Amino acid sequence: MILIVDDSNFMRDAVNLALSIIDANSVMATNGQEGLAVFQSEKIDLIITDINMPEMDGLTFIKEIRKLNKEVPILVLTTESEQGIQKEASEAGANGWIVKPFKGPDLIKIVKDLLDD
Repeated sequence: MILIVDDSNFMRDAVNLALSIIDANSVMATNGQEGLAVFQSEKIDLIITDINMPEMDGLTFIKEIRKLNKEVPILVLTTESEQGIQKEASEAGANGWIVKPFKGPDLIKIVKDLLDD
């Protein structure tokens, strides 16, 4: 099960559509706080999260997930392309990074790589 955390309906749907190519089951959340609740109630194999969200941003969400689980792969999907934020996300525990707008095949390749690790 893949957890998609993004405050944009369009982006959640776009990611979900791309993941349907590999028949991935997914569950969605609109912010980090909701994502944390879903993570605690579902068996999640991979997380795809935005950085800029209301309630709880992606960096805080990643840190909270890492307190609960050090192993689940986390892919950051964001409009942020700054090296500083990318480094901060990596230090918080993110395993990968992809900038919006993304190409479906690029997302699928990263997802497969993270799930195969």
